[in-house]
Amino acid sequence: MKSKNPKIEESNRSTPSNLQVLFEDNHLIVINKRVSDIVQGDKTGDDPLSEVVKQYLKEKYNKPGNVYLGVVHRLDRPTSGIVLFAKTSKALPRLNKMFAQGETKKMYWAVVKNPPVPESGTLTHWLVRNPKQNKSYAHTKEVSNSKKAVLDYKIIKKLDSYFLLEIDLKTGRHHQIRAQLAAIGCSIKGDLKYGADRSNKDGGIHLHARSLEIVHPVKKEPVAFLALPPEDPVWNACISE
Repeated sequence: MKSKNPKIEESNRSTPSNLQVLFEDNHLIVINKRVSDIVQGDKTGDDPLSEVVKQYLKEKYNKPGNVYLGVVHRLDRPTSGIVLFAKTSKALPRLNKMFAQGETKKMYWAVVKNPPVPESGTLTHWLVRNPKQNKSYAHTKEVSNSKKAVLDYKIIKKLDSYFLLEIDLKTGRHHQIRAQLAAIGCSIKGDLKYGADRSNKDGGIHLHARSLEIVHPVKKEPVAFLALPPEDPVWNACISE
């Protein structure tokens, strides 16, 4: 299906043949999401990643009927990185409970032009979501209809023109990292919605779900997943020695 968003190139989207599978067993499948993928269907009409994964499983295992796949969590469309899906109805509610109760460890990378001061710390805001704008606004004090948002951050690398932050996400709010970093004057590279001075060529932003740690919902063993960021000069500089 052709994208209705002119910034989204077909080559930047996942398909059953180019899907970046990080892990798969009987109950889970973990994908490294591209910046152009939507996790679930929206008004654009583009094929969501959930359907791409279903098609991948259908073809891989030659399944004649419908493929079961449960969406556990989401990433914003311009964000890349780890997305976990449940392959069984046994795993899905257990994973949903883990995410809802904060029993997962999610770490993100964000590239910003302005360094945060201090170089490491905790950000606490109260976010108010504006559905019409599809945007969240950060407040320093609790206000009406707000939700508390907390994250830890630290600078882990200084590039020529940017800074790489490691984000330990404590809560999972709408556009949380984007809104909180923008609130302290550290908009993410390419994120026009939250104050960046220019967009990225691929329509994405330099925010990447780098790692995820959970207890396996069926085996009850700790499992950890790690995803490389997309190929581009800035991300490549982040992972170079």
